Amino acid sequence: MIIKQVRVSKKAKDQLSRLKGKTGIKNWNVLCRWALCYSLSEKTLPSDIQIAADSNLEMSWLTFGGDYYELYEALVKAWCQQMNLPTNNETVIKYFRLNLERGIAHLCGTGFIKCFDDLVKLAVKEKRV
Repeated sequence: MIIKQVRVSKKAKDQLSRLKGKTGIKNWNVLCRWALCYSLSEKTLPSDIQIAADSNLEMSWLTFGGDYYELYEALVKAWCQQMNLPTNNETVIKYFRLNLERGIAHLCGTGFIKCFDDLVKLAVKEKRV
């Protein structure tokens, strides 16, 4: 378990609230998983900014990851390796948080997500070679 508690910024909480309304997904942790995976699929580093954990949206790592919490930790570590970053706990936690916030912002800011089906389409979008 990389961290005990996951807390997002107030801005991210507001964005998640909008996504909940658009997609009908009721659980914060499910939307956060989508956001993390979306951000990890990007081939760039998220902006290295200070994230204010100033919202009251907080969940345990086990709630965030559910039955697959170990998989999400492994995904972040693998992403760090792919980006030639260290995989020590401090770095993995930092980039978990940065990717989570970036993913939330991207999902909310795309304008593409208007319903649950749009989220699914985004996830299964074919990569063109």
